[in-house]
This record gives sequence, structure tokens and C-alpha cells, in this order.
Amino acid sequence: MRNSQRRLLVLVVSLPIVLGLGALAYMLGMQALEGESRTYLQSLEWAAETLTTTGYGADTAWQHPLMVAFVIGWQFVGLFLVFLVFPVYLIPFLEERFEKRLQTHIKPTSGHVVIYRYGAAVESLLEETLRFGLETVVIESDETVARRLTDQGLTVLYGSLQDDVLDRAHVASARTLIANSSDDDNAAAIVSARQSGCSGEILALVEDPLHRQPILLAGATKTFTPHHALGAALASQASGQLGQAFSATRHLGRGLSIREVRIDSDSPLAGRTLADAGIGRESGVTVLGQWVGGTLQTDPMADTPIVAGGILVVAGSTQAAQEFAESCAPSGALPSGPILVAGYGEVGAKVAELLRAVGEPVTVLDRSEVSADAVGDALDSEFLTRVGIADARSVVLALDSDPATLFASVIIRDLAPHLPIIARVNHSENVERIHAAGADFALSISRIAGQMLARELLGEEAIALEGQLKVMKTTLPSLAGLRSNEIDIRERTGCSVVAVERGADLIVDLGAEFQFEADDTIFVAGSDDASQAFFDLYGRSA
Repeated sequence: MRNSQRRLLVLVVSLPIVLGLGALAYMLGMQALEGESRTYLQSLEWAAETLTTTGYGADTAWQHPLMVAFVIGWQFVGLFLVFLVFPVYLIPFLEERFEKRLQTHIKPTSGHVVIYRYGAAVESLLEETLRFGLETVVIESDETVARRLTDQGLTVLYGSLQDDVLDRAHVASARTLIANSSDDDNAAAIVSARQSGCSGEILALVEDPLHRQPILLAGATKTFTPHHALGAALASQASGQLGQAFSATRHLGRGLSIREVRIDSDSPLAGRTLADAGIGRESGVTVLGQWVGGTLQTDPMADTPIVAGGILVVAGSTQAAQEFAESCAPSGALPSGPILVAGYGEVGAKVAELLRAVGEPVTVLDRSEVSADAVGDALDSEFLTRVGIADARSVVLALDSDPATLFASVIIRDLAPHLPIIARVNHSENVERIHAAGADFALSISRIAGQMLARELLGEEAIALEGQLKVMKTTLPSLAGLRSNEIDIRERTGCSVVAVERGADLIVDLGAEFQFEADDTIFVAGSDDASQAFFDLYGRSA
């Protein structure tokens, strides 16, 4: 029974008792104090009139002080009950009666995906499973979160392990179970799922790498550590000394690299169109989009202007992308200071560890004296000035809060206009805001985990950039022998072929006469809708 129903039941039972006791007290009081007799029914009528504040009929005046005090007190009891009944009893009951009820059971099903506990790490994956048409059930024990997801149209099962929610999600017939809670709760869910007869894949997102083996022993098929992968990606963006293995989330195939490069106001590219700048001819990279004012402009055309202060998203070989980024660096001597890492949680610790491992000078900024090289608040401009923000080579914001990351980006961009700002983001919808605040590179845990799980669950190799841009790797033998100008991929789907991997070579200069071969690996860029249109037209990888 719900709390509101229980409270309403208490009210229904207690009101007659209170009314009856009041009538009895009034009958006895009138006889003893006023010298007038009243029947119990007359007394009951008086008690009801008083409690409901409707006024009196026969009895309107009393003489004895104690009787007057009793009547006054009873009137206040009536007022109190009126103000108590509606907010405490009736309104909660009506709210629960008419609001959308959370599902506690679903119809028997099979081949579906079960996600145990919602969080930032599975946001992007949910988008992908829905786009692929996979039936997905989210198990959530937090009522507020469950209602929000239900309002978004997701299938949510409200419950916990203690009330056999996995059985009610039909986990035994599920294609895949994704465990996204704390490590200990994940282990309990995995063991319960296996005991319930789950024979499908179980993918677990692990907080502590030391827990990977125990979680595998509990029954998981594979484990992933997205926080550490995010730290590696941020570290690789801060230092060119880290190899491709540490930034796999920004690479596809053996050599295609995705890079985000800020164009300063004094850059010779600023203000020119893409055609005039000839970036592809000069540098060997392809422009996929441009961040301007926190918005990612996709599908760039030849006459698209390169905006001063904007960030170009380019694709090319690792070397070409690196050289292009270096050519766009501000003129003058590079700062000689260390790389600043703000925040020493899981992500920040991994960033600092990897950078120090390759000999990079690192200064950790944190509020804790135990972990910090400099103790202070990354949102304090005086503290940032004292630690030498103006002389730093770059800063990695590994803060736990997206609002804090956004505000820190604003402060740092004001103190050091040319300093590269690399930001960790929790929720993908905040990436555009953090770019607008001044960050040069922003990557969310949602995208990292989503790409890991999508590759495993859906067999899709892709890099999804916040702002509705995805670069996908595929093979399409059906295009063999055709030229670029014969297939009109862009006109028909909205996607663009940005590169082709042929043997050991990565080809980014794809003219109208470029001819595809059967063994080519093709890299296609476009929005989610355009990507879906591409695969609807050409099919998936062979």
C-alpha cells in the first residue's frame, strides 16, 4: 500500500472516532456545566458543524467558562483538521492517483537489452539502441530518475534487486545486460542475473580497474573502465608524446585521427573560406565541422568561412592532424610552464599518471592537500594566477561538476586567452555550453562509454562527436569500381566520405574521379539522421 493510501485510510478511520468523542464530550459538558440536556445525535450534529466550520443551528450561546473554552478549542480543532486534510492527505492521494504510474512489470519478451541503473555513462548508448530499433529496458530504483526517464518515453522498470526486479525484466531471455551501478552493486546484479538463468552477454562498467577481475569472476562477459579511457583521451590531447593507444576514442582504423583545433584571431586562416584556405591541399586533413559560439556547424561547404576563435574539427592521418594543429598554434615562443590538471578524482589521477609517465611536467590543482601539488580552488582567479596559469602549456579540467567546468573555462580563458583548455564533461548535452565558455576540447564520459558499448553491442565502429556529428568506419564492396561523382553519397544521404583506408595508405584527397575498390575501408561523416540514411541505402559493413 502506498504512503498516501495509508495516510488516507488513517484519516477515514480517525475522523469518526474524533467526531464521536467530541459529541460525547459536548453532551456531558452541556449537562454538567450548562444544565441543559442534549441527546447524542444533537451533540453529534454540533460536533460535525464545528469540525466542518459550517456554523451552528440550535446551539449558539454558552454561559459556563469551561464550556465556552471547550467550544473555542473544538473550533480550532476543526480549523486545524481542514488545513491538515487537504495538503497532508487528499492532495498526495490525488497526485499519486492521477500521475503516471511507474512500471513494475513488463510483458514477457526476449532478445532485448537490459540496462541496470541509469547514468551519464549510458546516455549515448541509449540513443544508439533506440536508433537501431533494439528493445531496451532500463532498471532504476531511484523514483525521481525513473519518472524522468519514463516521461522521455523510455521503457523503465522501477524496482531493486531485493524485489527480484531482474526476473521482472526477463533477464534470462535478454540479449545483453549492461551493469552501470557501483562496482559492488554491479557484482550483486551480475550474480543474480546468472542465477536467474541469464546466458547472454553481461557488460559491466567498472569504477576501479582493480575490480575488473572480480567482476568477471562474478559472471560478467566483459568489463570497461570509461573513466580511465576518458582520462587517457584527455591526456593524449594535452601531450603529443602519448601514442595512439592512449587516445583510441579519437581514432578509427589504423590511421584516421579526429582533431579539434582552435583558430586564433591572428591565424592566417581566420576569415578565409575553406576553399580559399585550401586546407586539404596544404595539410592533408579534411574539415568535418566547426565549433562557433558553442555550436558545432556540420556539413561545411567550400564557401564556409573560418571563424576567428572557432574550433575546426578535422580528420586525417595522425601525423597530418598533429602537424595541422601545430601550424595553427599561436605565433611566438611556447609557454615553458607545466601542464595543469585541475581535479584529482579518477579521471584527473589518470591524466596526471599518463602525462608523468612520458616525462611531462604536471601540476595538480585540488582542494585536498593529500593529492594536490597546489592546494586551492580552480574557480579562484587569484589562486590560478599564483600557480602560473599564464605560463602553463595547457590545462586539463577534470572536475566532477559540469557547471564548475564551465565556470572554470570562462575564468581561465579570461586569464590566459591562448591557453589550450581541455575539459572533462559528464553529460553530453553540456559539451556545447563548455565549448562556448572557452574550452578547446571537451569530451564526455557519455560518449566514451557509449562508443565502447556500441562497438561491443552493435558492432559499430564510430567516433561520435557531441553536436550531432559521427564518423563511421565501414566496408562496402558494392561500391567497387564506382567513382565519387557516380554515387552522390552526400546528395542522397547527407553524409560525406572523408577518407579511405587502402592497405597501409590513408587517402583523404578524394576527387570526383576517385575510384573505390572492393577492399577499401571507408570513413563516412554525418549526423545521426544522415548516418541512418546512409546505412538504409548502402547497408552495413560486409
